[in-house]
Amino acid sequence: MAILLRKATLDDVPQIEALIARSARGLSAADYRPAQVEGALRGAFGVDTQLLADRTYFAAEENSRLVGCGGWSYRSTLFGGDRRAGRDPSTLDPRTQAAKIRAFFVDPAEARRGIGSLLLEHCENEARAHGFQHVELMATLPGVRLYAARGYVGSAMVHFQVAEGETIEFIPMRKSLVAP
Repeated sequence: MAILLRKATLDDVPQIEALIARSARGLSAADYRPAQVEGALRGAFGVDTQLLADRTYFAAEENSRLVGCGGWSYRSTLFGGDRRAGRDPSTLDPRTQAAKIRAFFVDPAEARRGIGSLLLEHCENEARAHGFQHVELMATLPGVRLYAARGYVGSAMVHFQVAEGETIEFIPMRKSLVAP
């Protein structure tokens, strides 16, 4: 696997948006109804340009083609793109709060090749280097399998409204970055 990780930029936004849509539609079909996915693409799933500005969002490329993306954050917002209301850009305290793992998406044609794991390990290492002892995320149902395999522990399922009368299920998950 010749996957290159690099910091994503604003120039990447159109490609990232297209990848997010392909990933959500292609990899979520077994877990979510089409109406849930389409609703989530209007806010819960999407590009968060704050991550790009903070330089904590990464593009995974193979042969100059975007095959995955994901990031981490030292800000309070747990999930969602620019269009999601209720975002909180306040800075986290790494001594007492968990860094956020954010917006992981893989091209469905490239799934199960370790791209998500590669991105996740990179983000965990960056968060650790910034003094964070824990990370947390809001996992999609198909994402739970990846995160659980990488040591994340889930809590009770939450339902997030994505459209009038339509919700999508997520699982909050957490992991310690401190060796036992």
